[in-house]
Amino acid sequence: MSKRPDSLEALQISHELLRRIPKGRTVTASELHQQLAEAGFERDMRTIQRQLETLSEFYEDIDRNEDTKPFRYSWKERSKGLMLPSLSTQESLLLMLAEQQLRSLLPARLMKSMEGFFAQAHSDLESKATGQLDREWLEKVRVVSTSQPLLPPKIDPTVFEQVSNALYGNNWLDVDYKNAAGKRISARVMPLGLAQQGPRMYLVCRFDGYDNERSLALHRILSARTSAFTFTRPKDFDLKQFDDDGRFGYGNGEHIRLSFHIEKEAGFHLLESPLSADQQVVEQEDSYEISATVVDTAILEWWLRGFGDAVTNVAKVSTKT
Repeated sequence: MSKRPDSLEALQISHELLRRIPKGRTVTASELHQQLAEAGFERDMRTIQRQLETLSEFYEDIDRNEDTKPFRYSWKERSKGLMLPSLSTQESLLLMLAEQQLRSLLPARLMKSMEGFFAQAHSDLESKATGQLDREWLEKVRVVSTSQPLLPPKIDPTVFEQVSNALYGNNWLDVDYKNAAGKRISARVMPLGLAQQGPRMYLVCRFDGYDNERSLALHRILSARTSAFTFTRPKDFDLKQFDDDGRFGYGNGEHIRLSFHIEKEAGFHLLESPLSADQQVVEQEDSYEISATVVDTAILEWWLRGFGDAVTNVAKVSTKT
């Protein structure tokens, strides 16, 4: 009887395991077993253990640490890991840009699973087979700041991993947090969203026993631990609506009709990038009269003050009926 189906199955599992063995950190057979189950590969633990044993014997670049129980696996530091076939130059460029922009927005576990792709993209672009113009492309594109650039505050990598894993799996999260005033609290929170605002990152969450949302600065979380207990994500929460309501701008969701005069030189950009879809502009001799429906926030106030004497006659009228 042919063994072809079994051989193909073993090859598939081996490939999936090789893709998930990390570099720079270690992983256990149990963790890999869970990752495969989440990806739809249902195999018993003993099968995974046997496959890992075989792979670590065949691939010299796989390090099997037998000093701990359970054994831990990783690609050795200078190894290339599992190289992926036929990435085009365009795909490599796209992956490099994605790595730069998504590193802080994707779950830590997912980013780690992508390390093999990113490593190959780096390798492909640095190879002699890649054209000079292709290698130069990443030096020709950049996302720039619209405000004074600031260095991002330091976030504990372990905290970020625990937060992103809890957010991804809808698990409760136990945090030790120190706010801007220096008050330290320990609490269990329901992670609902992760947002990057300039150089800072915020966790939108609900504290256990409450139904309102709060934003915790990730760099102020001293420690975090993902709970084994899960929760049902609230149907009345929408991260986009949370942002649209100005909650990241220190507002409470109140919409207003804003009007002001702004000198032409300072306000010309508002003709190209309006404040809102219903913005109206009346051109005067030396200025523009601007009116638009916006969310009233502290950031809006700071923005207006930033123009100094170039902005006058500021008025705010609530749109509530």
